[in-house]
Amino acid sequence: MKIIIHGGFFSESSTSHETKVAKQNALLRIVKDSYEYLKTHSAVETVVYAVSLLEDDELFNAGIGSQIQSDGKIRMSASLMDGTTQKFSGVINIEEVKNPIHVALELMKVDDRVLGGSGATDFARQHGFEKFSTEIPQRRAEYEAKLAATGTGTVGCVALDSNGNLAAATSTGGKGFEIPGRISDSATVAGNYVNEFCGVSLTGVGEDIVSNATAAKIVTRVTDGFSLDKAFEKTFAELKPYDGFAGAIAIDKNGNMFHQDSHPSMVFASYDGEKEEVFG
Repeated sequence: MKIIIHGGFFSESSTSHETKVAKQNALLRIVKDSYEYLKTHSAVETVVYAVSLLEDDELFNAGIGSQIQSDGKIRMSASLMDGTTQKFSGVINIEEVKNPIHVALELMKVDDRVLGGSGATDFARQHGFEKFSTEIPQRRAEYEAKLAATGTGTVGCVALDSNGNLAAATSTGGKGFEIPGRISDSATVAGNYVNEFCGVSLTGVGEDIVSNATAAKIVTRVTDGFSLDKAFEKTFAELKPYDGFAGAIAIDKNGNMFHQDSHPSMVFASYDGEKEEVFG
């Protein structure tokens, strides 16, 4: 059993040492809590659980603490993929729900598994997800002062369960001040993809990640026989011509874990029951 999570990017120039330590502690707590959960749950259940914990922590830009768009509203996206069934579900630009990843999980039960905008929000209401504001004072202050965000905030999880099954989940609160209707990578196979061979979750600038089809490329290359590190090496090299901004976490079917970013520094943590790793 293995689990790895990420919480977007960290900027030394705009974030305090105290915040860095807080994120390290939060990620280690969440990855270990989620590993305990993985002991008695499937990979799919666990990635949803881990991402929901990240959504509930205002240190990260997903769920509570999501960025505010240019019209003053918060719209979030999240997706889930099961490596065994190859089912993908997601919500795009959903409003006023506490945990978008839980709505993505609910969508696994229906045929129309990716919903956007008001359709996603209506589906959530019809399935018992109460209206909930994810805005925090910090985000409102940033918006009102027009402090442009870096556009690199997302959370995600990849897990390998005791049966050898893989799953991946990703959630984002957006890049902040974007045009309403903008679609990020988080609810696409460019940002969240898994099959029986490998699972990947991305964070970074959504447009760069979609242009590179990053998650799908890494998984496809592992499926075709690349080692995990070589799949990352080739795929991240393809971001360089346009200075693509991305970070990724992954686990393959053999339990190998890997992470890489194109710009410093993605915040992440991993745990296998014995060895822990957290961003430095």
